[in-house]
Amino acid sequence: MDPITIADAEIPALGFGTAGMDTDEERYDAISAALDAGYRHIDTAQMYDSESAVGAAIADSGIDREELFVTTKLDGGNRDHESVVDSTHESLTRLDTDYVDLLLIHMPDQEPSHEETLDAMNELVAEDVVKHIGVSNFSVEETKNAIEHSSAPILTNQVEYNLAERQDDLLSFCIDEEVMLTAYSPIKLGDRLEDDVVRGIADTHGKTPRQVAIRWLLQQPYVSTIPRSSNPEHVRENYDVFDFELTDEEMRRLFAMQGDLDDALASKLGL
Repeated sequence: MDPITIADAEIPALGFGTAGMDTDEERYDAISAALDAGYRHIDTAQMYDSESAVGAAIADSGIDREELFVTTKLDGGNRDHESVVDSTHESLTRLDTDYVDLLLIHMPDQEPSHEETLDAMNELVAEDVVKHIGVSNFSVEETKNAIEHSSAPILTNQVEYNLAERQDDLLSFCIDEEVMLTAYSPIKLGDRLEDDVVRGIADTHGKTPRQVAIRWLLQQPYVSTIPRSSNPEHVRENYDVFDFELTDEEMRRLFAMQGDLDDALASKLGL
């Protein structure tokens, strides 16, 4: 699958998330398994406590840094100008890299203002230690405000999005504005993975329900996704989604699990 191209960036549409792991060993092993499987987009955050493991796994992988797209996020307490700058440089040290490809505001509900945070992030872009910036867990209106207050493009809004958690308004906005929607928790679906619709489509393609859930996201314009797992088998399974394609009818059936799809959004999705 071709990368998503936005604002002179090429982002692998399928990435690997590193939240929710308990130990450095677990994080390192999972990230190493992801890199071995073929992932080249790695997502971390200051609050995940996984940056050092990401840096170590990348260093030990032998993969050229330029082949990777690495995202990190500002902790809620690192939102004032000085803390943005200082904490990002600390992240670079933990990641053992001269730059991050993408730096995000992690949550919209912390002080100080987004304007102050974005100003500092733009300075880091000017210094070339951050290549691109974005936001996470922002509403449509909050994303609009971020775009208006940033000289650098807002590359993405990272939100929970999956077969059980639609984001129609945000997705429509992102398609219109050419902002990537990065879907976290793509397979946090509860019993949805056992739904007859998902299982039937999976059986048709000789795939698993997890793979169908990921593929559904990847076939939407401007959508990337970052599944996470510390199980090496699941890490490989989640990456093995490039040898099949859902039909338009299957895409519509999967959308319909959460109710009707608006005609305007369906048109934007090519459905």
